[in-house]
Amino acid sequence: MKDVMGVIYTGENDARLRELTMTRAIAALPVAGRYRVIDFLVSSMVNARMRNVGVIMQKNYHSLMDHLGSGKEWDLHGKNDGLYLLPPFLTRENVGVYNGLLDALRNNTNYLSRSRQEYVVLSGSNFIYNARMREFIKFHLDSGAEITLMYTKDPSVQREEFGTYMNVAEDGRIVDLEKDPTKPNNDATFMEVVIMRRDLLRQVVDKAVAHGYHDLVRDVLMPMVQTGQARVNAWEHKGPVWLIDSVQAFFRFNMDVLNTETRQALFPADLPVFTKVRDEMPARYGEDVTCVNSLVADGCIIEGTVENSVLFRGVRIAPDAHVKNCIIMQDGQVHSGAYIENCILDKQAVIKRNARLIGPDAYPIVIAKNVVI
Repeated sequence: MKDVMGVIYTGENDARLRELTMTRAIAALPVAGRYRVIDFLVSSMVNARMRNVGVIMQKNYHSLMDHLGSGKEWDLHGKNDGLYLLPPFLTRENVGVYNGLLDALRNNTNYLSRSRQEYVVLSGSNFIYNARMREFIKFHLDSGAEITLMYTKDPSVQREEFGTYMNVAEDGRIVDLEKDPTKPNNDATFMEVVIMRRDLLRQVVDKAVAHGYHDLVRDVLMPMVQTGQARVNAWEHKGPVWLIDSVQAFFRFNMDVLNTETRQALFPADLPVFTKVRDEMPARYGEDVTCVNSLVADGCIIEGTVENSVLFRGVRIAPDAHVKNCIIMQDGQVHSGAYIENCILDKQAVIKRNARLIGPDAYPIVIAKNVVI
């Protein structure tokens, strides 16, 4: 696996996540109590023994850079290769907003040229999964295909008028691709993970950008499949997967993680998920506290009632406060007498005494960062 490098593109459209992505990229979204979305992507690559991982950033990337740092938590801080943070390269022509993955790769040609690995695994950043990337790479090498895509048959990640869906033959070859259909006609959903040779990628990117193309699927992969000029295969990821493209999807993922079986499937013992360490005291519980079916991170102080909720580091729940079906991010506070249900509190949000917030199950209330209610 020393001959494989990873590239993660963090420039997805995040409009439907509203307040959650006002100051951060989707890849930097806090999830599951102590992680970020990008932790799952980088960890999948590190577990496959990749030693060279580049993260292409576009906008609102300061939170992401702060979280990844030197790559120490993922053991990507050695002298050779390691974690490369690739913020936008500003020129007169490029103002820092890429038109697509091809444009982003073209602006990071130097990184691709300097790298020594023969193969590249490309990944988007709005899917959460913990893939057996070594099996994916081995399948590609054994198949003899030029390009291999990763897909899932989980119907929960299918969206109308959004996403890429494929028809896969029994031998693994992709017969048809459709992008953003009104209603998906195939049950195989592309997870935005691709593997190919590095020199082929550079060749594809240069040729596509020279013709004014920006979209990898529509402008490159579809013509390859339709004309048969290259063999494009697909590999099925059979573990759990979530598409984080809306507030509801973000809320559902965190609620799903409260289920023990789902959590064990997402965090198998042989595929650890690494994240930035924050040294905190263990969570502290007061007397006569009720805490049921919840994830409580270190540094929390619980003195009220917590049900079916995800509490990040440093959260404080005051006496007589009641939290139900909520996600409270780092250093959030719920004061005495307050009752909140079906809410998402961003970092440092504060719910004052005796406040009452109840959102519907299908459309949780979102409280932006540093807001006091």
